[in-house]
Amino acid sequence: MAESCLLYYITDRKAFPGDEQTRRRLLLDKIGEAARAHIDYIQLREKDLSTRALESLATEAIQIIRDQKLATGSRQLATALLINSRTDVALASAANGVHLPAHDVSPQHVRAAWQETCGRGRLARELPPRTPLISVSCHSPEEVLQAAANQATLALFAPVFEKKDAAPAGIAALRQAARATIPVLALGGITLQNAASCLQAGAAGIAAIRLFQENDIATIVRELRG
Repeated sequence: MAESCLLYYITDRKAFPGDEQTRRRLLLDKIGEAARAHIDYIQLREKDLSTRALESLATEAIQIIRDQKLATGSRQLATALLINSRTDVALASAANGVHLPAHDVSPQHVRAAWQETCGRGRLARELPPRTPLISVSCHSPEEVLQAAANQATLALFAPVFEKKDAAPAGIAALRQAARATIPVLALGGITLQNAASCLQAGAAGIAAIRLFQENDIATIVRELRG
């Protein structure tokens, strides 16, 4: 559809079968698959985990992504790992940034905390970026404009098509939101069949859980990037 289409995989280990150990292994395998397919962003969205368990998972995930970089001989990480809501875990695990749900702290707050921590000790040597990548959940064009004003890196606009407890925003609202000065990715009920309409409306890319997690990611990437 578009070679420049940004792709953003949101994780959900609970959707995998088996016990906790099995689901964790399957999720890490999927993260490796996403990195090999050059997904742009992976959001680690395992909100039920303890701080220690989430940090351990994030650390292993970022190592998998780095190993993929070494395997391909790339100078830069093709895939960025973002941690849902937890700036502290993102810093401790040397992730690339955070995702902020709607009505969370502001991107400026995250950047201030990140810069303060990156200037000290061990983390100053180990963190890849001195500036975090920050995605923000937005549910209206106005929220996207606010995210841009607050120095977010990109916005996830949802739900475009479906969500269990929310009415779809629709393509017209996505088209308006996509006029912002930051990349806006479509989220919510995205399939291979309706993704083209999102890109035609001006979305910079596609964000999804099931589209990536329930399918062969390399195949999805080929279809979306044409």
